[in-house]
Amino acid sequence: MVPRPCSLLSFLLKVYFGLQYVVTGIFAEDFTQHVNPFIGTEGQGHPGTAIGGGNVFPGAALPFGVVKFGIDTTAFDWTNVDANAGYTPDGYVTGVSLLHESGTGGAPTYGFVHQMALSTLKNVNVLDNFTYMQERVEPDVASVGYFKTSLANGVIAELSATAHTGIIQYNFTSGDERHILVDVSHMLPSSGEAQHSQFYSNGFMARSPDGTRYQGHGVYRGGFSSRPDAPAYFCAEFNTTPLIAQLFSGVYTDPYWSNSTLLPSKPPVFTNASSISGGQAYYGYGRRVGGLFTFSPNTTAVKSKLGVSFVDSDKACQYIASELPTWDLEPIVVSAVSQWNTEVLSKVATTDKSNATLLEMLYSGLYKMHLMPSDRTGENPNWETDEPTYDDFYTLWDTFRCLNSYLVLTAPMRAAGIVRGLVDVWRWESFMPDARSGNYNGRVQGGSNADNVLADAYVKGLFAPEYGINWTDAYAAMKTNAELVPYNTFDYGDPTGSVKEGRGALPDWLNLGYVSMYDPVAGTGFGRCISRTVEYGLNDFALSQVAKDLSPDDHVKYLNRSAGWQHIWQHNLTSLNFTGFLAPLYANGTRDSSYSPLNCGVWCSWSDVTYEGLPWEYSWTIPYDMSTLTLYMGGLNTTESRLDAMFTPGLQDGSVGSGNGIGSAIFNPGNEPSFGTPFLYNYLPGRQWKSVMRSREIVNQYYSNGRDGVPGNSDAGALESWMVWNLLGLYPVVTQPIYLILSPWFSDLTILVAGNKTLKITTEGLGKGPYIQNLTVNGKIWDKSWLTHDDLVGGVGGSIHFVLGSKQTEWDLGELPPSPGHVDLGIKN
Repeated sequence: MVPRPCSLLSFLLKVYFGLQYVVTGIFAEDFTQHVNPFIGTEGQGHPGTAIGGGNVFPGAALPFGVVKFGIDTTAFDWTNVDANAGYTPDGYVTGVSLLHESGTGGAPTYGFVHQMALSTLKNVNVLDNFTYMQERVEPDVASVGYFKTSLANGVIAELSATAHTGIIQYNFTSGDERHILVDVSHMLPSSGEAQHSQFYSNGFMARSPDGTRYQGHGVYRGGFSSRPDAPAYFCAEFNTTPLIAQLFSGVYTDPYWSNSTLLPSKPPVFTNASSISGGQAYYGYGRRVGGLFTFSPNTTAVKSKLGVSFVDSDKACQYIASELPTWDLEPIVVSAVSQWNTEVLSKVATTDKSNATLLEMLYSGLYKMHLMPSDRTGENPNWETDEPTYDDFYTLWDTFRCLNSYLVLTAPMRAAGIVRGLVDVWRWESFMPDARSGNYNGRVQGGSNADNVLADAYVKGLFAPEYGINWTDAYAAMKTNAELVPYNTFDYGDPTGSVKEGRGALPDWLNLGYVSMYDPVAGTGFGRCISRTVEYGLNDFALSQVAKDLSPDDHVKYLNRSAGWQHIWQHNLTSLNFTGFLAPLYANGTRDSSYSPLNCGVWCSWSDVTYEGLPWEYSWTIPYDMSTLTLYMGGLNTTESRLDAMFTPGLQDGSVGSGNGIGSAIFNPGNEPSFGTPFLYNYLPGRQWKSVMRSREIVNQYYSNGRDGVPGNSDAGALESWMVWNLLGLYPVVTQPIYLILSPWFSDLTILVAGNKTLKITTEGLGKGPYIQNLTVNGKIWDKSWLTHDDLVGGVGGSIHFVLGSKQTEWDLGELPPSPGHVDLGIKN
C-alpha cells in the first residue's frame, strides 16, 4: 500500500470520516486507502520502465478535474516511450506542471504551467531542461490527492490539487541556493509523430513588484488532436518573498529529438522588468519566456499555489483565491480524499476484505476511470454557453464500450453532463468529437463513437427531463455524423479522409454500403476499411435505436445500413480451418487474393485494413446482431469452436500495434476491439460458464495491483473499466439496455445506481469456484445469461444472488441475449 504523507494527515482523515459517519450515516470507511496511483505506470515485462506501460497519471487530481498536478520526466528509451502523462518511473525530473492526460497513447498533450526547484545555477541554462533535470533519489510516494518526489539536488517536493489549482511545498535539504524556475515554453515532447507533436508558439509573463505573484499565458499547438494555436492562462503565488525576481527570454527552439539536446545558439536574456512577451500575439515562433525566482539561502521551504484557466489569467488567480484558502497542504489532501470517496469510490462497497489485492485492483481501477474527461464547465474559451463543457476525450473510441456505460449506471447526472457537452460542441463546430483535447476535435480512430455514447444513454433512460439533454439536438448531432462528409485533413497516418471528426470514409458508406480498401492506382478507398465498416455499422445501429422514438421514419433506414458489414463478409474465405470472415474489398467488389484474416497490414494502424486488432478479431464485433453472425459462422457449435480459437496461444500473426500488442493469442487484452469477445459465449445456450472461465483467465494473467498491472495503455481508464466490470460480474452491451452476466469476485457488493438506488450483488460458495450453479435476480430464479438495465435500477434498485461452485454448469438454457439489429441482406459473397 502507498503510505500516507504524514501522521497529521492520517489523524485528520480519521477525524473527518468519523464526523462524516456521525453526521450523515453514509460511510465510515476511507476507500482511498485501497487506491494505488502507480498501477499502470510500468510495462509488463519491462520492470522499472514505462515501455509497454499504461501511461497512467500518478499525481494529484480530483474526479474529472481540469488540473492533474504532477512531475514531468525524460525517458531513456524514446523509441519505445513517450511520457504521455508526464511520468516515467526511470526518467529524470524536468519540473512539475498542472495539465496532463492519463493513460493515453499517440502524441503527448499538455505539460503546461511549469515550475522547477533548483539548489544551484551552476551549469544551468534555463532554456535547456537537460542542464537542470534531476534524478530521483527515493521512490516517489503517491496517494489520493497527494504526491511526493525526492530529487538529487536535495529538493523534496510535496503537492496536492483542486479542480483548477495545485499547491506544492518545496523542501530544500541541501545546497546553498534556492531557486524556482518557471519555463512558459515547457511542454511534453514527442519522440515521433512529427505532424502531431506539440509546439510552443508564444507566451507572456508578468510578475508583481515583490515577486510573490506572477501570471500570464503560453500559446501552444499540436498534440494528439493537432490543435491550432491556443493559450493556457496561469497564475501563481509564493508564500515567501524572493530576494530576486527576474524574467527571461530566449530564441525559439524546435522541440524535436535530437535537436532538443542542442544548446540554443544564443543564451537567455534576463531582465528586471515586470513583464515579458514572446512577441506579437499571432506569431507562432515567439521567443521563449519565463521567470527565475531566487530565495534566501536560509529558506528551508517554499510553498507555491498555481492556477490555470483557458479564459484569462485573472480567472486563474480567482481559482487560487476560491479553491486554495490555506497554505497548508493537509486540508487540500483531506478535501481530495473526501471528494473521491463521496463522488466515486463509496458507490461500490463490500464487506469482503479477504483479498487485499482485489480491493486495490477494484478501487484503483475506479479511480483511474474518473480522471478523464476534464470538466471545464465555465471554462469554455470559444463560445458562451449554459451547457456543461468537457474536454480531453482521449478517446471515445476507447471508452464507449465499458467506461461510459459505467457512468450511465452509477453516475447518470455526470453521464448526462458529458452527453450535453458533446452535443454542445456539435452546435458550434458542426460535429461531435470522437476525440478532443485542447478544445479541438481529433483524432478519429474509427467510427463516430459519440453516437454510441448518446444511444447508450438514451436506451438506459437518460431521456428523462431531469437529465437536461436536448434529445432533438442530440439526434440531429448523431444524424450529422451519419450524413455529412467531413473535410479531408490529409493526416500523414491516413491521408484518405478526415481524422478530425465525423466519418471520414462516409462517401463509401453512403455509395457502396461498406468502406472499400484503398487503391492508390484507382484513387479509391480508405484506410482502416474493415474496422471502419464494422464501426459505422454500430454507429448506424445507435442512430436506429434513438430514431425509433424521435424520428421513426429513420429507424428502418439506419437499421438496414447497420448491416453494411455483410457486404464484406466473405462466406468462402478460410483461416485456421474456419470459413467466413470479414475481408477488405476494393470499390469494384473484388478482394486481394493474398489477404489473410490473420494479417491487418503493416501494424494494425491508420492506413491498414483494421485498427488495433486483427480482422479475425473484428469478425466478432457485431454485438447488435449476434444471431446473423452466428449463422454466418456456421451455427452454434462452430461458433463456439471458433471462439475457443481466439484464446489459443501462438495464433497471432504479427503485431497488433500502437504499443498495445500483448500475448500471442488472437484475442488481445490490451486493445479495445477485444473487450467483448470473451463474453460472447453468453450468446450460446449453456455456455455462460466459458465466459466466466475467460474472465478469470484474462484478469488473473494480465491485471494486478502491481505497477505493471494494466496490459498496455490505460486509454483514459478504458482498460480499468473492463477489469472493474469483470470484478462486479457483469458486462454492458453498449447501445443496448443489456448486461451480460459473468461472475463476481467478491462475496457481496453494494452499488449505488441511478442516482439514489441500490444494486445488491451477493454470492454463496465463492471459495468453491467461480461458476454459477444457480442464479436469482430480484427474487426470481433466473435461467438467462443476461439482464436488462431495468433489472438493475427498477423500483428501489436490484438484487442478484449467485450460488457459485467448481462445476461448469449449463444453467443458462433460457432465452438468449437479444439481437435487436438482426438484418440479413442476403448477400452471399
